Amino acid sequence: MIPQAPRHKLPAQRRQEILRAVRSGSTHVSDLALNFGVSEMTVRRDLRSLAREGKLERVRGGAVNASTERPFAETAVERFDAKNRVGAAAARLVQDGQTVMIDIGTTTLQAAHRLHGRDITVVTTSLAVYEELVSDPTIELVLPGGVVRRIYRSLVGVLAEDSLRQLKADVLFLGTSGIDDELAVWDTTMVEVPIKRAMIAAADRVVLLADAEKFSMQGIVRVCDAGAIDHIITDDSLSPAVHAAIDEAGIEVTIA
Repeated sequence: MIPQAPRHKLPAQRRQEILRAVRSGSTHVSDLALNFGVSEMTVRRDLRSLAREGKLERVRGGAVNASTERPFAETAVERFDAKNRVGAAAARLVQDGQTVMIDIGTTTLQAAHRLHGRDITVVTTSLAVYEELVSDPTIELVLPGGVVRRIYRSLVGVLAEDSLRQLKADVLFLGTSGIDDELAVWDTTMVEVPIKRAMIAAADRVVLLADAEKFSMQGIVRVCDAGAIDHIITDDSLSPAVHAAIDEAGIEVTIA
């Protein structure tokens, strides 16, 4: 039960108290409106404001705590050598004249780093990828728009999803939070999943970039099954069980 909050708070004060309430667990808009003595429309505005600041994640009917998600800059330096090798191998797949979609992620960023000087079009929802490539005049950059998630430097929301539905790409470099035993791809952030699914639908070829550690990690939302993946690039020898699953699914593998 969320404790009753004093009414008639200033908006900034109310948002801070709403944030504390959400951090105690998933919270519905109607519960927050009742406990803070405001309309559901006011609560939705407060949640949108907090989500734009990266302090929580909007979900249908309410919000969940985002404070456990680590900033992009922290995860970028973890297992950097492995991510660098995977990114380099991915970049070698790209041919001049192609349209390449690049998902958010610290491994996909390393692929972008190796694309300088190429005569290609890059579509991305990653502001880190945009910043990496914006100074390169040979690359045409397409940003689908949307709401900025500051904590992970990405574009999300209905505007981004609708834009991606109007686009096609030769190849997608897909990132992931974890891969299960059946090679399903998972993510830890609900708001990113519709973007990933729209990219998968838009790409002729889907290449999953995942260092070996990702095969022992998990997420909370399934992005796609193995059937959506054409190629996996990883950095280390895989277990016999993973190799068997890959063979059964008919997925091409590159060990960087």
